[in-house]
Amino acid sequence: MMPTPVILLKEGTDTSQGVPQLVSNINACQVIAEAVRTTLGPRGMDKLMVDGRGKATISNDGATILKLLDVVHPAAKTLVDIARSQDAEVGDGTTSVTLLAAEFLKQLKPYVEEGLHPQTIIRAFRTATHLAVSKIKEIAVPVKKGDKQEMRQLLEKCAATALNSKLIAGQKDFFSKMVVDAVMSLDILLPLKLIGIKKVPGGALEDSHMISGVAFKKTFSYAGFEMQPKRYDNPKIALLNVELELKAEKDNAEIRVKNVEEYQAIVDAEWTILYDKLEKIHLSGAKVVLSKLPIGDVATQYFADRDLFCAGRVQEEDMKRTMMACGGSIQTSVTALTDNVLGLCEHFEEVQVGGDRYNFLKGCPKAKTCTIILRGGAEQFTEETERSLHDAIMIVRRAIKNDSVVAGGGAIEMELSKYLRDYSRTIPGKQQLLIGAYAKALEIIPRQLCDNAGFDATNILNKLRAKHAQGGMWYGVDINNEDIADNYIACVWEPSIVRINALTAASEAACLILSVDETIKNPRSSMDGPPGGGRGRGRGMGRPHAH
Repeated sequence: MMPTPVILLKEGTDTSQGVPQLVSNINACQVIAEAVRTTLGPRGMDKLMVDGRGKATISNDGATILKLLDVVHPAAKTLVDIARSQDAEVGDGTTSVTLLAAEFLKQLKPYVEEGLHPQTIIRAFRTATHLAVSKIKEIAVPVKKGDKQEMRQLLEKCAATALNSKLIAGQKDFFSKMVVDAVMSLDILLPLKLIGIKKVPGGALEDSHMISGVAFKKTFSYAGFEMQPKRYDNPKIALLNVELELKAEKDNAEIRVKNVEEYQAIVDAEWTILYDKLEKIHLSGAKVVLSKLPIGDVATQYFADRDLFCAGRVQEEDMKRTMMACGGSIQTSVTALTDNVLGLCEHFEEVQVGGDRYNFLKGCPKAKTCTIILRGGAEQFTEETERSLHDAIMIVRRAIKNDSVVAGGGAIEMELSKYLRDYSRTIPGKQQLLIGAYAKALEIIPRQLCDNAGFDATNILNKLRAKHAQGGMWYGVDINNEDIADNYIACVWEPSIVRINALTAASEAACLILSVDETIKNPRSSMDGPPGGGRGRGRGMGRPHAH
């Protein structure tokens, strides 16, 4: 008698488990790494991604590329997530973290296929990561916080290293100074929100400049606007969330009027309400009126007659930055415009930048804030510049907060690789092989840097291994001369936190993917399938069901 089969899962459920499942997950991660592999380093190439709506994005930032790839493989999504977390936490090193995770898995694939238990591998990897992180902390060079001049040079070097691998590497000296100025102008907490980046098409990259204060684009305005003054010294600023125009009735209101006088009274009441609001704003002593909602033509004219400047429909984020910079608070009514809710700044003016007009508020007393105005030809180019600057700004923030740096250009990876290799020879058992594999995987960074620059990777890696064995711990790839060089002297520096974060995130992701041994995919229920059923719509007949 046949035993009755137990049907546990819904028909059509896809399950796969065991070693083949692990290997297939590892292969999926390799594919993701292939996508961003060539973007690493100063000689990295860029990727052009076109989304469903035909919008093109050119980028070589690992996180941006992975975000725009629509990854559906569940294991490969882990790599996308670590790139994102690296971007959010540190800002740079997103390509490295993806490459490291994929390379860890690649080195482990033969062990998995031979049937080594994943938990053994995970234990060895945790040990190796722990050792690597403590080694970074041990050899990282501390920053002297006391000397302002030296600190500034160090930050500029870190910013320049971050910009090296971007499209704007040619202007890295120009931009690294700007980035350091921007970050130094903030207060101790270094809030990112207070650095605004505005993109203005046209002009050359060198026309980009930084304003210590708030800048925003002139909004749509009515007649009478041209008569308003365009610059003030020490004005008071009213920030409103109030509509200053004659209202069209929103609801379907019905008013019955017996005669013309009654109708006139209603119209007059509307005008009175509007003029009442305007007068209160005028009497408050504010000279610059910014509102999130529209300011109508009557109001614009009224302000122009009284030498006030107004701008309606200002974007919320610009309003918030103005509020944080100039003090005051955003008011939803005009009844209580006292001095303590008005903002102050030293200088206000409207300036033409490219084809647009911008309002600049400079010398803000409250928060230290700044706005970077980027110029450039193509739209994609300025967008990529913005992403590159974001990376550099994050790096400078990290360097200020965590006061130690290491040499980039594959130097730190080679040093860790040598250290772990030496360590692995002192321990017995399987752990020795696995920590050796971890050490080998770290070499992917210098190797890829060489490949992307078109150098002979094997030759340069051999030189590097020899140099590190002799104790030259900061030696890395010298991109400019197809050789190796002491990258610490060459000023290729990055904050040690970038590397620590990249290593821990990559090894966590590798461990996570290794610890999955079964994938269960539920079939899509008939509810959310396409209408009209499966047949006759180019889907084939489907498999006959066994009864």
